[in-house]
Amino acid sequence: MKGNIMEVSAMNCHHRFYTLEDFFKSAHENGFRNVELWSGPMHFYLDYQQYDDIQILKELEKKYDIKIIGVCPEQTNPKPNNMAAKHEDEQKRVYHYFKNAIDIAHFLNAHQVVVTSGWAYLSENLEEARTRSAQMMRKLAEYAQIQGIPLAIEALQPRESLLVNTISDLKDYLELVNHENLKICLDLGAMAKANETIKDYFETFGSRIIHCHFVDGNPVGHMAWGDGNRNMCEDLDILHQYDYQGYLSFEIVNQMYYQQPHLADQKCIELFNQWRPK
Repeated sequence: MKGNIMEVSAMNCHHRFYTLEDFFKSAHENGFRNVELWSGPMHFYLDYQQYDDIQILKELEKKYDIKIIGVCPEQTNPKPNNMAAKHEDEQKRVYHYFKNAIDIAHFLNAHQVVVTSGWAYLSENLEEARTRSAQMMRKLAEYAQIQGIPLAIEALQPRESLLVNTISDLKDYLELVNHENLKICLDLGAMAKANETIKDYFETFGSRIIHCHFVDGNPVGHMAWGDGNRNMCEDLDILHQYDYQGYLSFEIVNQMYYQQPHLADQKCIELFNQWRPK
């Protein structure tokens, strides 16, 4: 972000059948200056014990003149990295997994690590799972603050988790965690699924919103802009009106883009470049 002009970042989710360097090369050719790193193991391996050589990422940044502005670790079912993990050994693994993600972001001088509440088993008490999640999140927020990395939590859709789906859920969760280093990632997919708006988010959280997963949908789907029913210019105007200061990441995850992911990114950035603030 430079001044009050919003900037976008590409994400590698839909580039999963190409190499990480293919993704960086594609982002550079499409005119991106920033990317958000999703920790898909086919691109950059990360678990609770280890992670790939960060120097690889630094070399790609330098070679393609692109900055990694954030880290988005894998963390939804069936991934093992559940913020609401139930058993002690599992909780230890989850803590060290996210600790490693925070360390990677620190070494890269990134702006944030995106997190979620995790998920509960459908046969257990949701409040107990939410409490476990908040306790884990507080520990990680404390560690991330030491490392100078904010955590940005996004709501999830009900098919992913029942713990935090709405603005009201996010408010309650922030109070439960009670740590200033936990911020908000506005995910337009989860927002649309909850029948909420960008205005609703900013009226509730204001400057605590530090990141945005900026995608089209019908109303959801994490699609490239132009393939859903959202109006990018209207959304950008609202973000501009609220003086949004974070990045807009094109978190495209729909499998329709796996064969030619660069074309989806191209559509997004071309539409963004046509927008001019009112």
